[in-house]
Amino acid sequence: MRKALLLAMMAMQESGPTPAVEFEPDRLKQLKSVRRLYVEKLAGENAEHIRDLVIASLQESRLFVITENRQKADAVLKGSTQFNAFVDTFQYGESVNVRGSGGGRTSARTFRPGSYGVGENESARITQRRETSSATLRIVNSEGDVIWSTTQESRGAKFRGAAFDVADKVARKLVDDYSKLGK
Repeated sequence: MRKALLLAMMAMQESGPTPAVEFEPDRLKQLKSVRRLYVEKLAGENAEHIRDLVIASLQESRLFVITENRQKADAVLKGSTQFNAFVDTFQYGESVNVRGSGGGRTSARTFRPGSYGVGENESARITQRRETSSATLRIVNSEGDVIWSTTQESRGAKFRGAAFDVADKVARKLVDDYSKLGK
């Protein structure tokens, strides 16, 4: 057993470590070569609206020429989105009550009944409209290989909705990844 282990270790040293396949540089070079991008119809609820927001955000980034003609595109942006709008309701109530009762005679003929009560009630109902949005997108080259992908989620930003925010996050992620290529 010891001899077999020693032989296996010697064989590993002679052959060296197994080289890892390097896909990343090739993939990044392909992303750098994309000039015209077609944004395919996205799957999911409210997808057309999010698609339009993604196109606008990518157009602002000025990385690609966004085309409506798929045959002229170097690559295609594909994916799916999800959008949920709902109402959160918070309701609470508090109540404090103190009651007392007493009575007494002041003379043989006179009876003075007594009753005291103090109470306070407070309740509130707050409703808020909330929304969440997510997008899972990828850029696919003409051979069908995925050369870039991302998943972004948003619960909305301070002054904009979740759909707009998720589209902006997708564009920012693509700009960040693209700018890393130049370094």
